[in-house]
Amino acid sequence: MSQTTGAPATTPSRPPLWRDVRALRLAFQVVVLVGVGAFVAYLYDNLQANQRDLDLPRGYGFLDEAAGFRIAYSDFSPGETVWEALLVGLRNTISVALVGIALTLVLGTLVGIARLSSNWLVRKAAGAYVEAVRNVPPLLVIIFVNSVALTTLPQIDDPYEAPGGTLLVSVRESGVISLRDAGGARAYALVLLAGVVAAVALGWWRTRREAETGQPARRWVWGVGVVLAVAVVAQLALGQPVGLSHPEVVGRSVEGGIAMGLPFLAVLVGLVVYTTTHVAEIVRGSILSVARGQTEAATALGLSPGQRLRYVVLPQAFRVAVPPTLNQFLNLTKNTSLGVAVAYAETMYVTTTVIGNGNPAIQSILVAMGLYLVLSLAISLAGNLAGWRLRLVER
Repeated sequence: MSQTTGAPATTPSRPPLWRDVRALRLAFQVVVLVGVGAFVAYLYDNLQANQRDLDLPRGYGFLDEAAGFRIAYSDFSPGETVWEALLVGLRNTISVALVGIALTLVLGTLVGIARLSSNWLVRKAAGAYVEAVRNVPPLLVIIFVNSVALTTLPQIDDPYEAPGGTLLVSVRESGVISLRDAGGARAYALVLLAGVVAAVALGWWRTRREAETGQPARRWVWGVGVVLAVAVVAQLALGQPVGLSHPEVVGRSVEGGIAMGLPFLAVLVGLVVYTTTHVAEIVRGSILSVARGQTEAATALGLSPGQRLRYVVLPQAFRVAVPPTLNQFLNLTKNTSLGVAVAYAETMYVTTTVIGNGNPAIQSILVAMGLYLVLSLAISLAGNLAGWRLRLVER
């Protein structure tokens, strides 16, 4: 029996550090990090020296001092602190951002679908809107909306009132009907929350039943029906704990309902009109990225055009659309700072007012930057969670 002996396996020797790619990458990152840190330290030292030479305040104690100014369309008084004024501005920023994101998502999706419509008029109208508005600076859109509202809306003395008192519109302030606490809103909210949990559980059960029997789940129909039934029964059983608040003119302002000043509406409508065009293009491109075979397979299964769009195309398109759409939501949030052009008291408007009252500019700007950073990170987290929920799970 012959035995063959081969050369012993040799382990490759590790290259020297100056030729190791991983070591070079790490070294380059360390050098860049140290350089950036040194540059920031230089700027901070230079700032401290200049503030010391000019005898400027270097702390943040001014945040606890009286603001000394009022904020329109709010209950803020001059005796409250600067920090509380900045929080009012942040609240106004969040109000525009949340409502604007919701409206932009719905309208952007509809306009994006309309751009691919088989109807020539709908397709061209959507295309004309997108191409005309998205090439205009958002500041001009906000100013245009504000100018149109100033010249077309009725005066506060003679406002437009919708039937039933559901809506009130005037050039100074508008309002919409809302819910109000009639003495048992907390208990009503807990019961309604239990109804939502029951609706989710019912939807899960209907999904399993569809998988077992093949019968349509109709989760939304059953879920919404359960929530509405619980809301009506709880309203009657608890003695109507929640009522309706109708907007009405009292003096020179609107009371009741949800009151909205003209600056708020100008910023909201302007940003929604502008950002919708970008979201529409994202939706259109995402729909076109879905393979044509998916639509053909859905057609072969006998799905209607609406069913193809809802069950096959849009779920796949949304996975592609989430990252760029999230960027547009962040842009909308940061563009609320343009409300300074129409005197909307958002974060940057309040910050400039604080600086104008003699408070240190650099510290005020840093606080505003921190507030915007926290808000942007929160929106990014919500968007990333949505993207994780829509991710494609491979088996």
